[in-house]
Amino acid sequence: MTKITGFSGSLRKGSFNAALLRAAASSMPDGSSLTIGTIHGIPLYNADEEEASGIPPAVNALKDAIVAGEGLVIVTPEYNNSMPGVLKNAIDWLSRPPADSARIFANRPVAIIGASPGGFGTILSQNAWLPVLSTLGTRHWTGGRLMMSRAHTLVDANGDLTDEAMKTQVQKFMAGFVAFVQSSQAK
Repeated sequence: MTKITGFSGSLRKGSFNAALLRAAASSMPDGSSLTIGTIHGIPLYNADEEEASGIPPAVNALKDAIVAGEGLVIVTPEYNNSMPGVLKNAIDWLSRPPADSARIFANRPVAIIGASPGGFGTILSQNAWLPVLSTLGTRHWTGGRLMMSRAHTLVDANGDLTDEAMKTQVQKFMAGFVAFVQSSQAK
């Protein structure tokens, strides 16, 4: 069984990115699963707080979820043509302390997907993540891109993906990523 962990970089209750993550979880190929983690409860990074209180429980819970999987899917919104601060903050916490960063990120297969109500999806946000993922030492999967444009027209009031073409795209993307994760394990 290939285990993937994913989390959305949006805190909004009706998040299109959370909807995309749920669609990805329900589209996993046979013999694989996607566990949904959360960035809810992760405070703003403050080195003084880290020194005084250590790593917050919400950060440790997400670290444990990531380590339990063989691959990671980061679902990124796009705010002002780049990555959202709340998601970058979560990644910054996940890389703390520096001695623990390799356990979470080094050589971990990572895919980036995202949803936006705009017409260009999350291409700029996804591109903005590339140097961060490189710095963390991940193995970014470049075999496909998944950007859900005009998300508000593809997700219903219950937060479910309704567009059949997008469902097919999500399914193909996840199958490709799982194959990449499996080939990474064989090395």
